[in-house]
Amino acid sequence: MLCACPAARSPKVGSEMKTVADIMTAAPIVVEVPGNRSDAINIMVRNKLTGLPVVRASDGKLMGIVSRRDIFRKFDEDQLSMIMKKDCITITPDNTILEAARIFAGKRIHRLPVIQNGRLVGIITPTDLLKEISEMKTSMTAEDVIRTTCVTAYAGEPLAYTVVAMRISDVPAVPVLNIKGKLVGILTDRDLFSDQTADAEAMKHLGIEDSELAGYRNVLPLFYAATDKYIPDETTVSEYMVKEPQTVFKKTPLNDIARIMIQNDFGQLPVHGTKDEIIGMIYDVDVLCALTGSCNE
Repeated sequence: MLCACPAARSPKVGSEMKTVADIMTAAPIVVEVPGNRSDAINIMVRNKLTGLPVVRASDGKLMGIVSRRDIFRKFDEDQLSMIMKKDCITITPDNTILEAARIFAGKRIHRLPVIQNGRLVGIITPTDLLKEISEMKTSMTAEDVIRTTCVTAYAGEPLAYTVVAMRISDVPAVPVLNIKGKLVGILTDRDLFSDQTADAEAMKHLGIEDSELAGYRNVLPLFYAATDKYIPDETTVSEYMVKEPQTVFKKTPLNDIARIMIQNDFGQLPVHGTKDEIIGMIYDVDVLCALTGSCNE
């Protein structure tokens, strides 16, 4: 769903507008090429990250971006150069946060490397911009910016089936409904890391060398690695879902949604309609439309 919302107030552009330099993480943690999948996984887990800039070992030049989802989409690949996203979109420290928001919302990406004079000097994510939105006034609400088809799961269906459906649909989370269509949970890529970590062979297959790191279940899910090889046929969605999840309503203002996402470290939230029915999911990149004043830029 695309919309232009003239009532929404975009932040002023000018001396009051913050720049990327004001909000970026300077000197970001990186992974180098040549390298392999295990290098990226171990750096992500140790630093509680979900993605990394990839630089060339010889001179530090930015070569791409790798995320946990990239790794699990191409889990048969070992070489980092074959897994990472090449020719990634970048931004400069002098760009405004409005320009950054337009890129995130328009391209639906989650990392923007910051480049200055050809060198990587920082990185920003949607979370950096959510902090700005949580403090601003906007008339835009959840229903103004929902833009993706909502894929749902049934609480009693096999988890292996749902994981495949999530991969095909390329969604990181699904609302879980009961037999009457009522929301009873949410399943995200984070929730699929639980007792897989008890299997030392599975962890070794992932490339995680230190078994103690497996406790970081919010960092490195087995989202795409959790194939039917690791999931017993009798395992259902209800065993892994988060019950009674936090939700918002279609009229909830985007600044309130930003606060909820920041406080709970959420990347998405189910959205209720006027009759408490689920009408969709709102993601962090959708909320960034509050900065641009429109969700079709």
